[in-house]
Formats: sequence, C-alpha cells, structure tokens
Amino acid sequence: MILEIRVRGPVALEDVERLGLRAEIAPVATVLRGAVADRPALHGALERILAAGLELLEVRRLPS
Repeated sequence: MILEIRVRGPVALEDVERLGLRAEIAPVATVLRGAVADRPALHGALERILAAGLELLEVRRLPS
C-alpha cells in the first residue's frame, strides 16, 4: 500500500527515516510518501507520527 501523509510543519530527518518514508517540504506542511506493508503497519506509522507531537492533516492512498 503506497501512502501520502501530510503533517503540519517540519519533520526531523531521523523521524522520517524511522518511519521508512520519504519527505518533501510543502509551504505549511511536510508530505511523507512511501509504502507500508498492511493496515497494522499504517496504524503503527500514524501512532508514531502522533506520538512525535505532529499534527496529522491528511492520509491518502496512492495508486500502486
């Protein structure tokens, strides 16, 4: 499953690497893109994002 996750503000490089995603800086958000194995992996990634104090703006599934 390939995802695009938008969070408000910058994300530390070590957090992006820990999630196994790529980051792209947008005007007021950071866009994280990458593949997750399944729904539990998605939930784990989202929990880590929220635990890092980041504000989740959007999660989209991208075409394979």
